[in-house]
Amino acid sequence: MSNIQWDANNYSKNFSYVADYGQALFDLIDQKKGMSCLDLGCGNGRLTVQLKQRGFDVIGMDDSQSQIEKAQEDYPGIPFIKGNACDFSFEKRVDVVFSNAVFHWINKEHQQDMLQCVYRALKPGGQFVFEMGGKGNNALIHESLKRSFEKRGLTYHFPFYFPSIGEYAPLLEKAGLTVQAAFFFDRQTKLDGDDGLEQWIRMFVKKPFEGIDDKETEAIIHEVVEDLRPKLYENGIWYADYVRLRMKAIKKEDH
Repeated sequence: MSNIQWDANNYSKNFSYVADYGQALFDLIDQKKGMSCLDLGCGNGRLTVQLKQRGFDVIGMDDSQSQIEKAQEDYPGIPFIKGNACDFSFEKRVDVVFSNAVFHWINKEHQQDMLQCVYRALKPGGQFVFEMGGKGNNALIHESLKRSFEKRGLTYHFPFYFPSIGEYAPLLEKAGLTVQAAFFFDRQTKLDGDDGLEQWIRMFVKKPFEGIDDKETEAIIHEVVEDLRPKLYENGIWYADYVRLRMKAIKKEDH
């Protein structure tokens, strides 16, 4: 489903803010009693359990085996299944498909496949509510990494898809979904620990470092951290320059 292999325990321990920010998405759902919900790309289940607590009949799905196992261990009362967001189907359709911080991990050429799966999973009148990285997300970090790679004669293979509203809304419409709301905003995000940026790079920017030896990897990360210290380190706290795209779309009817 995505471009990354997850360390579920490290993610749960040190990157809980990803789920914390996702709580704001709940307000976009027009909730009625007894609604069913798919948490698509549920990760460790932190938001799935909150959807259950809000009264949804919820199921979590993720393509990472380690994340699914972590979710099953922590929240045994919720069904969690392994599945690919770009190739899944449910016998019983749901009222809501919810997703936080997932779709930017899916290659651009697979987005339409994913949205068609979402469309098929929704009941007529169903709601699709999600947040993902938007255009320019973490630009300072990625630009610094690119410079450090190129200085060594290496190519920085950008592993994400960060669209604008204008780019993503037509994909939703093409899939048969009607856009109801769209928000695009900057969100400086506090990172945990004095090595917060270093750990962020190690967790989220793995693919570009494939095939690069450990010594050169360490040198690049150290160089980028020092390059960004004047811009992203303030009063003893590291920040990441996030930009978010948050949207809601409705499935009007079956096609």
